[in-house]
Amino acid sequence: MSARGRFQGVGAVVRFNWPFYLTAFLVLVGSVVGFVSISLPWLQTVMVLAAAGCLYFILVSLGVSHWVYDRSDLFRWEWLGKALPKEAPERIVFCHSGFDESSGMLVERFRAAEFRILDHHDARWMSEPSIMRARRLFPPVEGTLAAPFGEWPVADGWADVVFGILAIHELRETGERSDWFREARRCLGPAGRIVIVEHLRDPANFLAFGPGFLHFHSIKAWRKSWEDAGLSLDGDFRISPFLRVFVLKDNE
Repeated sequence: MSARGRFQGVGAVVRFNWPFYLTAFLVLVGSVVGFVSISLPWLQTVMVLAAAGCLYFILVSLGVSHWVYDRSDLFRWEWLGKALPKEAPERIVFCHSGFDESSGMLVERFRAAEFRILDHHDARWMSEPSIMRARRLFPPVEGTLAAPFGEWPVADGWADVVFGILAIHELRETGERSDWFREARRCLGPAGRIVIVEHLRDPANFLAFGPGFLHFHSIKAWRKSWEDAGLSLDGDFRISPFLRVFVLKDNE
């Protein structure tokens, strides 16, 4: 796999979510035109506030996206040293929900490992336009297995590691995420670990993405899902203020 471009991550964000950015840009331009064309002070105030909000959304969300996806350690993978044991995993399950930009890099990093790459995407209920655009632009890699989130084609105890990187938040209901964690637990071998990387519904992501932070889940919601599945937290840390890594283990 070729090296990532300097703006590959933020570029993907724009490509997948371009209607939002186009709308914000048009509102910004319209607000500026309205401000210079209208003499009513209260309407000018509304235009200024609208323009400021749109400018903030465009600049801050794209700036944070560039930081997270292009400048942070996320795709440099040094953080794996904190998440995994010293021994390199031999069997890895990698799960995504329709958009996979990570499995190829992990395959290169763990060349001796055997992989199962699972795609949980189901167009019947994962119908957000951004996911569909991402899927058209970046179809699943060769060898990917279609798998319902609660029923994986992986043997009991097979995996040393199960990865869910910026993907499992697409399971919108707590019960759906609990079912995913139950399958991950079933597939774990002795001393296996589950590694989840996610944005959270927290103040940092609200400041970065505004109402878009509601697409993420709170740490309380995540904890309920994995505890319902019989898992406990083995470690957690941040990759930038906007991403959290959770390492989970079987309670038994």
